[in-house]
Amino acid sequence: MRPVPTSLTPRASAGFPFTAVVGMPELQLALVLAAISPAIGGVLIRGEKGTAKSTAVRALTEILPAVDVVPGCRFSCDPDHPDPACPDGPHPSAGESGSGPGVGTRPARLVELPVGATEDRVLGSLHLEKALAEGVTAYEPGLLAAAHRGLLYVDEVNLLHDHLVDVLLDAAAMGRATVERDGVSVTHPARFVLVGTMNPEEGELRPQLLDRFGLTVDVVASRDPAVRVEVMRARLAYEADPAGFTAQYDAAQRELAERIVKARDLLSEVILTDGALRQIAEICASFDVDGMRADLVTARTAVAHAAWSGRTVVEVDDVRAAAKLALPHRRRRNPFDAPGLDEDQLEDAINNSTPPDPDPDDDPDDPNGPGGGADPSDPSDPDAGPADPADPGSAGADRADADRADRAEGDRDPADRDETDRDKADHGKADREKADRDEAGRKGSGVAPVGEVVGSSEPYKARLLSVQAAGAGVAGRRSRAITDAGRVVGDRPRLGRESGRPHLLATIRSAAPHQHSRHHSGPGLAVRASDVRLAVREGREGNLVLFCVDASGSMGTKKRMGEVKTAIVSLLLDAYQRRDTVGLVTFAGATATVALPPTGSVDAAVRRLESLPTGGRTPLAEGLLQAAEVLRIAAIRDPRRRPLLVLVTDGRATHGDNAFARAKQAAGWIAQQGIATVVVDCEPRRGVRLGLAAELAADLSAEYLDLGEVAAGNLIRAVSERRAA
Repeated sequence: MRPVPTSLTPRASAGFPFTAVVGMPELQLALVLAAISPAIGGVLIRGEKGTAKSTAVRALTEILPAVDVVPGCRFSCDPDHPDPACPDGPHPSAGESGSGPGVGTRPARLVELPVGATEDRVLGSLHLEKALAEGVTAYEPGLLAAAHRGLLYVDEVNLLHDHLVDVLLDAAAMGRATVERDGVSVTHPARFVLVGTMNPEEGELRPQLLDRFGLTVDVVASRDPAVRVEVMRARLAYEADPAGFTAQYDAAQRELAERIVKARDLLSEVILTDGALRQIAEICASFDVDGMRADLVTARTAVAHAAWSGRTVVEVDDVRAAAKLALPHRRRRNPFDAPGLDEDQLEDAINNSTPPDPDPDDDPDDPNGPGGGADPSDPSDPDAGPADPADPGSAGADRADADRADRAEGDRDPADRDETDRDKADHGKADREKADRDEAGRKGSGVAPVGEVVGSSEPYKARLLSVQAAGAGVAGRRSRAITDAGRVVGDRPRLGRESGRPHLLATIRSAAPHQHSRHHSGPGLAVRASDVRLAVREGREGNLVLFCVDASGSMGTKKRMGEVKTAIVSLLLDAYQRRDTVGLVTFAGATATVALPPTGSVDAAVRRLESLPTGGRTPLAEGLLQAAEVLRIAAIRDPRRRPLLVLVTDGRATHGDNAFARAKQAAGWIAQQGIATVVVDCEPRRGVRLGLAAELAADLSAEYLDLGEVAAGNLIRAVSERRAA
């Protein structure tokens, strides 16, 4: 067993104690299990602001055991098993060099990755000048090297560029980081516990990235006044006397640290029986999760939970606790679906699944056996250690009776059960669709009165709306732009110590003419910092898509407004998939309202749209000017993100004097600002059409689309192109 630190006296920079966190049992359990078994794949913590997400993560390092390292190794190699490919190696093992000067010790390390970090800062960078001049690979380690054998913490991981999230998750899964630049490759170990926190209001992670996180926990502040009082009391006491408050938890911190070390040592001895594997597979299949990662993560988590509970055989309680943490974020089918897990459905899946094989040596009636006696996580047992917040305790007689009562259903062939479940789901869906059609038929006529809320139907695949010409922007998946990723289209000089991927051939061409004046002879090149050229890359950018929506009574019938909302939701779905920032401005009555300032949370935009009231006059000019003001402020905050204005209107303007003339004037001013715009005409196709939206599109120098054309044609279509006369 690896020795536990003899003293857990808080370090000089010690923060809030992990065991003092109040009301977050699932969060604490997930972090502990990931620390016991890093192979789980890390933890994603989702929650509203002010819920101790960051506090709990930073506090975890205080209870992790110290790490033995090779002295002087920048990659924290283990002296007992040094990495043979370490860039600072080769290192002799501790057995070869002795355990004296060949072994160093450092505390567990928490490395924080800032949202604005570059790929070179994360992976590390190669010293191009030395590579060209001396023919050596000089590697500057990045944050992944610093996090090896520790924790890597990413606050607001949902705001991190997708390609950086991919890099982090690849390294966490493979246990290695690789840097490749122009034919030069360096690899080093990078095994760490990845922890990410996010506020869903600021935008979601893509399902592909969500799936790569092993566990997820949704954190919300307790609504129980007693719990909230405890939180305030603990925090205020810590702020008044940090050292004294921390000292009160020394014993609990030490006890928890010892339990983590014991669980790590026990991990390799835990048996995952065929019955437990079968149960995990059936549970994951019953939740209809994609791929096999859910099964593997659940299995690893169940093993870690068994070790944490002091058991050597995985039991149903371990599978239950693992499923609660490993499955919620893998159940999303629609990007706007909220992650979550129905615990009743989980219990049904457990009851209907094959139970794990019992341990032949486990006598449930023996109080000294593995299955009897005190629960190792029972908080009332002074010898049990810190409470396991997600362990429901031993299964009692009532649960056993319920299991036997459900056995007839559970013994049915899984294919039959799946078919029955699908039939029930299909019948339920058909009933809901019929009710929706009946409701639509009952309410499908008439004009929406002021203040009435109208819903929308299922979204569809929308065509691509994009900005006209290539420009500089942030990496994304919408418009052509000069970004940090993509194909190389040129080169440029490096400014100062600017980071970025060098253009090798351009750098050589820049340095070659100066070799004689630099008195250089022999192999290699005399390269100076001024010779380095950076690659210019063209890819796709993410835009700020601002929807300016007419919510007035001129939009006509409820059915028409429902079609409008469906079209906007479809465009929002497209914006979600392309990693855009979105905003929503509505206008009705006498004013325009910023219903949603620019945000990365497309889900929030959908919620605001679904509750959008309609009716009243049409202040079209006010809506356009409000949209222009939102874009002006957004350009100050994020100048690299180019805007795309989507105006959804029938073109009518009925508020104030010279309403349409003022709207045309506002449209002309927006066109002069160079704002890329598309006009979606909501005027009914039947009857007399006034064509006001098309006239407004001409004033905006915008692309004109009829509402029905949002879903028509190819997805690859440039909307804001200006055709020559």
